[in-house]
Amino acid sequence: MTDPVTDEAVPAKGDDDRPLRVVLADDQHLVRAGFRVILSSGEGIEVVGEAGDGREAVEVATRERADVVLMDVQMPRLDGLEATRRLLGSSGAAHPTKVIILTTFDREDYLFEALRAGASGFLLKNASPEDLIESVRIVARGDALLSPEVTRRVIARFSTPMAVAGPPSRPEELTDREFEVLSLLAKGASNAEIAQQLFLGETTVKTHVSRILTKLNLRDRTHAVVFAYENGIVTPGSA
Repeated sequence: MTDPVTDEAVPAKGDDDRPLRVVLADDQHLVRAGFRVILSSGEGIEVVGEAGDGREAVEVATRERADVVLMDVQMPRLDGLEATRRLLGSSGAAHPTKVIILTTFDREDYLFEALRAGASGFLLKNASPEDLIESVRIVARGDALLSPEVTRRVIARFSTPMAVAGPPSRPEELTDREFEVLSLLAKGASNAEIAQQLFLGETTVKTHVSRILTKLNLRDRTHAVVFAYENGIVTPGSA
């Protein structure tokens, strides 16, 4: 699967090259069993726990220090969206957990609520085994997992039709160069395209993106796009 966030395929492992620790949260035992078989076939991935409801998902993921949780939306006791909020709200900075929302329901309200809750990915359960394995690796290395189609829906949802009077103001936390990178990133440019337009090396672009996310306290590139649209840095139609 092509990584829509970084345009590269780099294998990811946990701290100190240990296997990625994954927790499966779904109220259907057969679904969890299927996911376990698929993920266990992926190199460097270990399923360390399962949960049948949202509360158990938070408990198991915290106890097992999960790198990634595959979280169903509709579960008893606590749904997957609220479980994501609680898990990411309590996840320590020393070992942050990433969440992929996995559901059979392709509903925009789930998508946007998942992003607001801090999820790093959103996949349908009919994804291929290869996509599922690569998705875990993508979010584990700190990238967001949204297909181009989903990204367009995010932009359409969070952007506003209001005209911005004059040129957009640069957030005071960012340098002029970082502001240029953010503007191009929000228009959907890849690292390679940003590098070409600004006459920079791709490694330099990656460094700028990392600093932008840190300075603006954003989880990933998708949330950077949302920030840019919400703050008038990029307006609908300018991409």
